[in-house]
Amino acid sequence: MEGLKCFVAVEFPDDPNVEGLTYWYLCPDVSVGVGDEVIAPLGRHNRTQKGIVRRRLIATEQNSPFPYHLIKSIEKVLKIKE
Repeated sequence: MEGLKCFVAVEFPDDPNVEGLTYWYLCPDVSVGVGDEVIAPLGRHNRTQKGIVRRRLIATEQNSPFPYHLIKSIEKVLKIKE
């Protein structure tokens, strides 16, 4: 469907500063799913870290899970869970 985008909630279990939190990202790879590993920018310095996708949502910009103009993008999908 036109205008739909893939959003993912990512947890960074290796970073004790954000333990137990998830952050929403825009994901250009629509085949990504829950449990997949990704590389994403985190924090105000946008340091890239490995995270795990905990939720996936297909929605329009207007229905994004976080203000669309503030959402960062996944840089790379490392591993697609089988």
